Amino acid sequence: MEISGYLLKNGIEVVLSGGACVTIYAHKALESFDLDFVLISAEKQKEVRRLLLAKGFFQERRYFRHKNTPYFIDFISPPLAVGNEPVRALSEIKRGKNVLRLLSPTDCVKDRLAAYYHWDDRQALEQARLVYQNQNVDLREIRRWSKAEGMLTRYDRIKKTLSPA
Repeated sequence: MEISGYLLKNGIEVVLSGGACVTIYAHKALESFDLDFVLISAEKQKEVRRLLLAKGFFQERRYFRHKNTPYFIDFISPPLAVGNEPVRALSEIKRGKNVLRLLSPTDCVKDRLAAYYHWDDRQALEQARLVYQNQNVDLREIRRWSKAEGMLTRYDRIKKTLSPA
């Protein structure tokens, strides 16, 4: 939260996505050390680098690391989307004055399913299941999105994996 708050104070909006959202929503059943932030404005990429270097981060290829944490940060270019659709609503976690903006649980499941659908990432399917089992997720929306992605047949095959009942 400190990084996103620090960037926001400096005029840079970011949204957490990827495996770090799974860590949050699945109550640490999976721990990701990769913090993927989607930039809302592509023009801010150089400013992000300057701000992080000023805070003691160093760059390793496309990632930013800090000697005091095992986490590494990646900044993804806009647009903020899951598959071919823009993200319409965000979730927020507030701690004091800090606010972390992140994908909603439903969009987090879609994000993980996109990795499964397009790259056959079985670990991403398991991550989608963990989020579904620990959060209020809209399966009708996931089905609608899967159809729009051209993946309805794959969704129908795995929906019981998400919601065993």
